[in-house]
Amino acid sequence: MSAQIKLIFAVASLAVLLSACSANNSPTIKAPMKIQITSAAFADGQPIPAQHAYDDKNLSPALQWSGVPPAAKSLALICDDPDAPMGTWVHWVIYDLPPTTTGLAEDVAKSPKLASGAKQGVNDFKQTGYGGPAPPPGKPHRYFFKIYALDTVLDLNPGTTKADLLKAMESHVLAQGQLMGTYQSK
Repeated sequence: MSAQIKLIFAVASLAVLLSACSANNSPTIKAPMKIQITSAAFADGQPIPAQHAYDDKNLSPALQWSGVPPAAKSLALICDDPDAPMGTWVHWVIYDLPPTTTGLAEDVAKSPKLASGAKQGVNDFKQTGYGGPAPPPGKPHRYFFKIYALDTVLDLNPGTTKADLLKAMESHVLAQGQLMGTYQSK
């Protein structure tokens, strides 16, 4: 083999290896943003009241949504903070909500399974259910409440992580929506 062919082969092999190493292995959720999600506690892009913070009353905010497709078999909700110093911090994982659910009341029980049949996962505080904003002092952080309509009921036990939920949701998202609130430690 000539030196030129060896060089071409080496460069091509390196390119394949680098693209595999740099690939983002987390699943991406691609679906139209058709679900409208709101909260009586705060408007999109506005501050989340202190009673919803982890170091205050730690109450999950009341959420309402509309626009769930008729074909949905279940709903899932994730709340996370992409501005956390150690990377995205997960505050809430809830799934297998009945598709007819149009919202969640304030202060959802922090139990693995809810009366509706919905299940709650583990947040990054290593607790079941909602864990409110708890950013370090400094700039406000953004908290995204993301709702997903799924074409299936997921076969996941209570206590699932966000990563496992996202993996199970792959290819099952019919529609989604999000609400973003901010919080700043004083």
